[in-house]
Amino acid sequence: MKLSTFSTPINERYFEDYIEGSVFEYGPLDVGESEIIEFARQFDPQMMHLDPQAAASGPFQGLIASGWHTLGLMMRLFVDNYLSSVASRASPGVDEIRWFKPVRPGDQLRLRISILETRRSRSKPDRGLVISLLEGINQDGEVVASVKPMNFLALRDPVAQ
Repeated sequence: MKLSTFSTPINERYFEDYIEGSVFEYGPLDVGESEIIEFARQFDPQMMHLDPQAAASGPFQGLIASGWHTLGLMMRLFVDNYLSSVASRASPGVDEIRWFKPVRPGDQLRLRISILETRRSRSKPDRGLVISLLEGINQDGEVVASVKPMNFLALRDPVAQ
C-alpha cells in the first residue's frame, strides 16, 4: 500500500482535495496509564479501565483503555491532520465501529485513513460527502479499532461542474 499526501495544507483543503482510493497515515500518539484512568473515571468507569490491580486478574490481564478513549485518540489525529479546518460541514454519522485488540498503557497509536468514496451532494450543491475508513494501529502494526465516518465538506468552487 502506497501512502498518499495532500497537495494542500489542512487550512486550504476542500472536497476536491479528497481523492477516492487515497490512503494517509498520521501519528503516533503515546497512550499513558494516567490518561486511561482519567478517561475511565469520567466516561467509562469499569474496573478494566480504572484499577490496574483489579484489571490484572480480569479478562484482559491488565489495564486497558476504554474503546471510546481509543476512538477519541483516533479522532484527535483525524481532526489535527486530515479533516479540513475550513471546509468541514459536520458529519451525518459513522458506521461499523469495531474494537479488535485492547490498547494498553505504553502503546503508541497511529491512524490510517483510506478514502472509500467521494460524491457531490445532490440536495446541497455547495458540498460533497467523503466516506473514509479509519484504522487505529498500535506499535506492532496491529489494527486495534476501526470506524467509517462520513463527512460533508464544502466545495472549493461550487459553481464549477
